[in-house]
Amino acid sequence: MIAFLRTLVFAPFAIAVTALASALVALGIVLPLRVRFAFIRIWYDVLLGLCALMLGLRYRIVGRENIPKQACVVLAKHESAWETIALQQIFPPVVFVLKKSLMSIPLLGWAFAACRMISIDRSAGKDALRQVAVQGKACLKDGISVVVFPEGTRTAPGEFRRFKPGGAHLAVSAGALAIPVAHNAGEFWTKRFAKRAGEIVVSIGPAIDTTGKTTEEVNQLAEAWIHEEMRRIAPHRYPATPAQA
Repeated sequence: MIAFLRTLVFAPFAIAVTALASALVALGIVLPLRVRFAFIRIWYDVLLGLCALMLGLRYRIVGRENIPKQACVVLAKHESAWETIALQQIFPPVVFVLKKSLMSIPLLGWAFAACRMISIDRSAGKDALRQVAVQGKACLKDGISVVVFPEGTRTAPGEFRRFKPGGAHLAVSAGALAIPVAHNAGEFWTKRFAKRAGEIVVSIGPAIDTTGKTTEEVNQLAEAWIHEEMRRIAPHRYPATPAQA
């Protein structure tokens, strides 16, 4: 009941802050990109502050020393909407690879476009890979990191899906570092309305040097590290030998 009431108070503030930030970013299309990212920085700082204040939900980083100074490709576990906010605070500036349909959402989709989010048609196959590579390399060249959820969609806590090649392919083709990220956000930011109080653990793995490696090798290294780390930070959810969906 307490979690429900906390979320009930939090939700209108979160919606208002997100709507205002989206409007500022979308209208700021004529402004330099760094200004638009400044609007985004204010948004995620405020929103994560509200999470701590109203929901009692905070996070801590394990492996902060593994965050590179240069732009990189982040290969992250995807359990909730929370990490789409927090990863922006951890790896700024950053863009996400997201499904094309999200770009059609009024205001929010316009803000995505104004911030160079990489939209793909999931049914496009190899064309989608090319879209990620072309747009992703342009972002990396401009010093913007790219976040990819290699499982392709959100998974429930305790579930693994086989990694798709898009993120690893981008890292290899761009010669960029690939950074694996594991977390247990799904334990707290559930699909239900009420969000649980507590401390989310975000674990950042050692950088994977893609030099001389294939897409498959990078994917395997990232997948193995994330699987092992999820078993460490959420052993009650992830068995010793997980079954892939």
